[in-house]
Amino acid sequence: QLEESGGGLVQPGGSLRLSCTSSGFSLEHYAIGWFRQAPGKEREGVLCISSSDSITYYVDSMKGRFTISRDNRNAGVTLQMNSLKPEDTAVYFCATDLGSYCPGGQHDYAYWGSGTQVSVSS
Repeated sequence: QLEESGGGLVQPGGSLRLSCTSSGFSLEHYAIGWFRQAPGKEREGVLCISSSDSITYYVDSMKGRFTISRDNRNAGVTLQMNSLKPEDTAVYFCATDLGSYCPGGQHDYAYWGSGTQVSVSS
């Protein structure tokens, strides 16, 4: 079971750090992906970190603004979002297929959190 936290309201240009943890197991051995779903839109991939900490961006436009890393304090995964824009407003989800490598797409992920809301507005 995955759980996201850290969402909230932020002004354009601001930053947020989301966290993905599990109450049942450590995430350190698995690839973890982040996804988002904006109002009225389909869910889309953001990026993924493999078990060896290799990063895959599902959308190139997020490079330079979004980064992902592992949090050794809680064996979780952190999504750092900078220079946020109103179009980044969405529910953000973390997911895993309990594999070591980043899957090719969201349909390959088997386990999902319930999401955390990120709102970017002035």
